[in-house]
Amino acid sequence: MSTEVKSESAKKNEDWMNSKWRPAMGWMYMLVCTADFVLFPVLWSLVQVVGDGKVETQWSPITLQGAGLFHMAMGAILGIAAYGRTQEKLGDKAGATLSVPPSTPAPGGSFGSPAPAAPTPSFGGAPLGGNSMSTAPSFGGSNSFAPATTASGKKIVPEEPQPVL
Repeated sequence: MSTEVKSESAKKNEDWMNSKWRPAMGWMYMLVCTADFVLFPVLWSLVQVVGDGKVETQWSPITLQGAGLFHMAMGAILGIAAYGRTQEKLGDKAGATLSVPPSTPAPGGSFGSPAPAAPTPSFGGAPLGGNSMSTAPSFGGSNSFAPATTASGKKIVPEEPQPVL
């Protein structure tokens, strides 16, 4: 992929549509929304009042037909265009071409990566991880953990009074 460096005169001679399409899309979307949500409802009511003397039906916005696909599409186009323009400006300020930083894999691996190999138990039959504690207490065993306390010695979660059985 080669990068072209354009001089200032070449940038000035560039087609206006290549340089102005983002603002044109924004203005077009603003005009469509203004017409569909402000201008057309007022005109619709005026036409009904002049024609029959009363307003009988409400204006149904055209751009909301089809589950608002127009607004979703315009949001995607304008959002991606704004992101792309920001990246272009950042690339121009740095004097370098755009580059996507390499993604770092998640600590536990990522989708599509091979699963890490399971550790082998050490010699002598110690539990995995090399510590001598068991991984989980057995059912019905005693709880040897002390309740959490504050610096003053007060229990963080006070015990509820237990009913007498």
